[in-house]
Amino acid sequence: MNSQPRQSTNDRRPAIRPHHEDAARTWGLGGRDYDNISFGISDALAHAAQRLNPALGQDILDVATGTGWSARNAARTGARVTGVDISPELLHAAEELSRPGDRELTFQQADAEDLPFADASFDGVISTFGVMFAADQQRAARELGRVCRKGGRLSLAVWASDGTVRDFLGLIGQHSGAPAPEPSPLAWGDPDHVRTLLGDDFELWFEPGINNHYFDSVEDAREWYERGFGPMKQVISDLQGDRQAAFLEDIDRYHGKFATDAGLHIRREYLVIIGRRK
Repeated sequence: MNSQPRQSTNDRRPAIRPHHEDAARTWGLGGRDYDNISFGISDALAHAAQRLNPALGQDILDVATGTGWSARNAARTGARVTGVDISPELLHAAEELSRPGDRELTFQQADAEDLPFADASFDGVISTFGVMFAADQQRAARELGRVCRKGGRLSLAVWASDGTVRDFLGLIGQHSGAPAPEPSPLAWGDPDHVRTLLGDDFELWFEPGINNHYFDSVEDAREWYERGFGPMKQVISDLQGDRQAAFLEDIDRYHGKFATDAGLHIRREYLVIIGRRK
């Protein structure tokens, strides 16, 4: 175990890259309510944290921490955890939701494509449905390898390349009118693609999983996402009148596919990527 303190470079680089500024504003719209989104996928977040297996006194980095759910999971065993994100609103929520004065858990604004830490600063790196949304996937992948020490562990939770989440994100993209990102963030759900991104730096293993999320009704599900999911809040804000109503109807129709006698049971396919730094 390396007990040296974490190191942050001081080269006056911007906190986030210009092409991520719009994304930072969009994800930040969820604010503290984004923590409820994390609660809905908390079984997948726990899967990733357990595979990271952080130890007492280790230095851990949580990339795209959001409201800090996975950072707090990683800190449970006494690891020293740094959570970074592009959104100041989400970081503020993460600080409020974390234990006051906890010296083992800190948060700062940073971009997954340009992490402000020295090489080999961390014993482990985790990102749960976060780094997959970086625009430059190759650059973000290189940064994960750069900051992780030899023998260190990597654990990433990413959405499957097809299935439930692809349909949901596609619906938001369809109504937003924004061009689809290329490559898709969901490419991280393809092990072959991940090997091209991370295989030079990490030994890799893959574990598929199913996230289970429950609601009483489609109205409950829609209101949940309206409160805390920035991309959906952005589309609702951008649309007016009939176009906004059509979007919300499509969201309800999507969630209606998961109806059971007891209410909605949404199953989302994901992949945990486990790595060991070479």
